[in-house]
Amino acid sequence: MSTTADKIKAIEDEMAKTQKNKATEFHLGQLKAKLAKLRRELLTPTGGGGGGGVGFDVAKTGIATVGFVGFPSVGKSTLLSKLTGTHSEAAAYEFTTLTTVPGTIKYKGAKIQMLDLPGIIEGAKDGRGRGKQVIAVTRTCNLLFIVLDVNKPLKHKQIIEYELEGFGIRINKTPPDILLKKKEKGGINITNTVPLTRLTKDEIRAVMTEYRLNSADIQFRCDATVDDLIDVIEAKNRKYLPAVYVLNKIDSFSIQELELMYKIPNAVPISSGKGWNLDDLLEMMWDRLNLVRAYTKPKGRLPDFNEPVVLKNGNSSIEDFCKSIHKSLVDDFKTALVYGSSVKHQPQYVGLSHVLQDEDVVTILKK
Repeated sequence: MSTTADKIKAIEDEMAKTQKNKATEFHLGQLKAKLAKLRRELLTPTGGGGGGGVGFDVAKTGIATVGFVGFPSVGKSTLLSKLTGTHSEAAAYEFTTLTTVPGTIKYKGAKIQMLDLPGIIEGAKDGRGRGKQVIAVTRTCNLLFIVLDVNKPLKHKQIIEYELEGFGIRINKTPPDILLKKKEKGGINITNTVPLTRLTKDEIRAVMTEYRLNSADIQFRCDATVDDLIDVIEAKNRKYLPAVYVLNKIDSFSIQELELMYKIPNAVPISSGKGWNLDDLLEMMWDRLNLVRAYTKPKGRLPDFNEPVVLKNGNSSIEDFCKSIHKSLVDDFKTALVYGSSVKHQPQYVGLSHVLQDEDVVTILKK
């Protein structure tokens, strides 16, 4: 009996030997859709309560989680201990498993969890237990540090990206601009607001057939590929994550080589051993996590600049601010007084829907 991994291998082999031309478009489109469905099966096994695996879940601490991904011996654990050891009041090493090592860092007043996730490459896409569980933990992170050894970066970078892609994790991408509306009847109706240069009607038909979507309106608002269409159909199983490429061991490089490193997008060259450039790395981490700090100012007192209320995304409101302090604050809310870059006047009275910006100062006035 062939396993899911065997079926995946067979389809990948068939795709590799099938030349892409007008006659094979439908067939290749169907194979790609079949592959996406099989990969989903690997992540969510049917029956028998599969899933993340016992004892693998790491207790969430802090406002956000950064996962370290990379091959063995690229310096992930040194980096983890440098960052959490030098910046945390108490690095919480809970060895919930032998594989995921958590640490905590306090940066700009925000408590951020860091997870060293080894072995992501080791058999993940073959569905071997640990790889699958590591991928499941990776999907819960808010940001990935893809740690690469500068002496052999490109090959490793490609393998890691391929591995994550295969499991529906999209790095530094936004969801494709495609609107898909399923209908009861009426067949497939395709419209596009931009020319489709990378996708044919045959490929669209093949994918829709494979997913048994017989009636739907599809509007393409980007020059999509067949993979983009599959991502939209599989939207529930897709995770769009920001990632920073951490180019480690730059102490073995010349200045000229280092200048080239700075040209790579989303990358920060560092030396975890020597502790070089970690400030730049943390600055980029902060930028990508898109966190917002708001300071509380009780009526008639000075603001508390030591313990900010840290909110998760760039469009957090006064209501989110209240809820993160205590649920009852929303019920008792009368108005808020805000100082900072989100208001025109200093201070300004605002309501629950007002969107805060980083380092605003807030006084909540109750009914």
